[in-house]
Amino acid sequence: MAEELKDHVIVCGYGLVGENIVDTLLQHRVKVVVIEMDGKKVELLKERGINVIQGDATFTKVLKSAGIERARAIAIAMDDDAKNLFAVITARSINSKIVIATRANDEMLKDKLKEAGAGFVATPNKSASNELFKELTKGI
Repeated sequence: MAEELKDHVIVCGYGLVGENIVDTLLQHRVKVVVIEMDGKKVELLKERGINVIQGDATFTKVLKSAGIERARAIAIAMDDDAKNLFAVITARSINSKIVIATRANDEMLKDKLKEAGAGFVATPNKSASNELFKELTKGI
């Protein structure tokens, strides 16, 4: 389980964004541990054979149980910007060298998440808008 992993990636939140991250990491044979609060999603992950911890990724104890001290990176992809911010702060306080990527639903929070220690902040709404724009303007 997570206690034995090293150089793995922790994914916090298994919604649409988190699921895509996990699938992509697994396709590239990267070791993954998911932190998820929803019991049904936890069971689904267990059925898929994916390392999962049921809990809140803003808690030090939960991040440590996912092996954050030995992890290479953490993707914080929860739907709640405040929880993402707290998870960034907590992750950075435990492992000063870990690569942190997170999402922000509110564009205004992007700078705050970077100040807290995130190396990369994605804004799904803006990303989707950019992709749609590129598709719509092909051939114009």
